Amino acid sequence: MLCLPLSFDEESSIGVQLKRSNILRMALAGSDSMEEGKGETFLLKAIKIGGVVVLYWFISITMVFLNNYLLDSKDLDAPLFVTFYQCLVTVGLCYGMHLLSHLCPGVIDFPSVKFDLKVCREVLPLSIVFIGMITFNNLCLKHVGVAFYTVGRSLSTVFNVLLSYVILKQTTSFYAILCCGIILGGFWLGVDQEGVAGSLSWMGVFFGVLASACVSLNAIFTKRVMPAVDGNIWKLSFYNNINACILFLPLILVFGEVGHLVHFSRLGDPTFWGMMTLGGVFGFAIGYVTGLQIKFTSPLTHNVSGTAKACAQTVIAVVYNQSSKSFLWWTSNLMVLGGSSAYTWVKGMEMKKVHIPQEESKEKLLGEKSDAGV
Repeated sequence: MLCLPLSFDEESSIGVQLKRSNILRMALAGSDSMEEGKGETFLLKAIKIGGVVVLYWFISITMVFLNNYLLDSKDLDAPLFVTFYQCLVTVGLCYGMHLLSHLCPGVIDFPSVKFDLKVCREVLPLSIVFIGMITFNNLCLKHVGVAFYTVGRSLSTVFNVLLSYVILKQTTSFYAILCCGIILGGFWLGVDQEGVAGSLSWMGVFFGVLASACVSLNAIFTKRVMPAVDGNIWKLSFYNNINACILFLPLILVFGEVGHLVHFSRLGDPTFWGMMTLGGVFGFAIGYVTGLQIKFTSPLTHNVSGTAKACAQTVIAVVYNQSSKSFLWWTSNLMVLGGSSAYTWVKGMEMKKVHIPQEESKEKLLGEKSDAGV
């Protein structure tokens, strides 16, 4: 799946986009790690978990900086083409994995991804939202850079709450709304501090807000189209990116990016295409390592790891760019990350409260059946 740089909010909303069981299928679907883990020593388990977390951090952070490098090029102003090419790479990788799964069935487990026009049409509404999400996401990164990216793209959770109420009529608890208030406060403080520092890009902030809204819409539409792809995330990725490739072509023409490509001096440079392809590969890989991290730890631990990763990513960007940030600027980042983490914890506790009574009622029903001799 093309997974362009994600803010922590977006990563923490994975549970909204897909059921956790579907995310777990993104990892090694054929392995029985839970059963195998029973005979493992604590040290071996710790090494495995540590390795998975390090892999997730490496791929996620590298992907953000790589995409920033590609989008921030002064020689090529063609963000739509960059995104189109990464979608194309994702389609190619999905088909390649499909072929390898047939050649090595015992080693690689990947679903069949044969092209079906009917499925493409059913996935199309999601693909339109998906295009908006990845395009605005890239444009936000292009204009604000990596350091402010976490704050610039921090409103996904807020839009999740808002759109869930407007579209799905789902209400949210007071504590969850309070967490959203902290995120909003951090966002506005961050915007204010960027303005004080003279580095604020209102265009970048605008694209960040649009990207956050599209992330939430993408979550809602994903739920609706999953049955069309048999609930399989890789099939969804395949058809979603095929549609995106087709829909990007007229957009590239309309926004005049063809002219930029024609006059681009490095169009025949293998290094440039290598970096472009690597960006697509990392986008594909992030979907796998996200599922792998959840599989070896837990959804909550994944979100904690995502928070820490976002902090590290921001610090690396500030150090790399040799920037000097104010105390309030760092406070805005902490508010965004803290509010997002608190929201995840609150929703997790609410889900437990709903889950436990259901389990108790099931046990009670089974007990009644047993007493009745059923």
